[in-house]
Amino acid sequence: MPSTEAALMEKCLKAWRFLYRRGFIEGFGHLSVRIPGTDNYMLTRHSLGPIITPDDMLVYDMSGAMLAGKGVTPGEAPIHHEIYRARPDVHSVIHYHGMHATAFTTSGAHQLKPIHLMGTLFADGLPIYDDPRLINNAQRGQAMAKALGPHRAALLYAHGGVVTGGDIEESVTGAFFLEENAHRAYLSCTLGQPQWINAALAESARQELIKSRGPFKRVWAMVEIEGVE
Repeated sequence: MPSTEAALMEKCLKAWRFLYRRGFIEGFGHLSVRIPGTDNYMLTRHSLGPIITPDDMLVYDMSGAMLAGKGVTPGEAPIHHEIYRARPDVHSVIHYHGMHATAFTTSGAHQLKPIHLMGTLFADGLPIYDDPRLINNAQRGQAMAKALGPHRAALLYAHGGVVTGGDIEESVTGAFFLEENAHRAYLSCTLGQPQWINAALAESARQELIKSRGPFKRVWAMVEIEGVE
């Protein structure tokens, strides 16, 4: 395995452990990354628990054919196949069933928007894919990717969320702050009328955060500490 691929593999293992220990995955969900210099990507296998090894990262080409690894393809692998096909800018994808973020797909009272500084990472929009069924075929994967459009993340109605990134650091950070922003929004809704951040101000904050890459660095620092074996 080339050194760059080995380093990426190590990041995947740490990210998985971090997400599992933090309660993002808990038996449901998966993450993937593109392999630099190739048309392939790595995806965690089906029903992966808290213990992960390199063999648990399955390798696929852009047709969705498995090339390497040990285990069963996740049922919702089309999430990853179709996002990578539609979005050359995306190099990592995480799907998980966040409780607070998902709740905003089933509430007619409020649409999830930035309510906290780090939530402004999603100031350009959080579209909702309106089919709660498993995204287990190409047609549904393509529909979900279309709903996602150019955005960093999308919510799946009565199901979960999909977060993308230009690298694994971005996707893990996105998942972390998507759920944190949703949790804060949920608390605000229980206290009264939530005070969403003004759209123009949220967009300005988003651009500053992305330019500094501060949130990505700080969350990944936690991954490096918490994601060890």
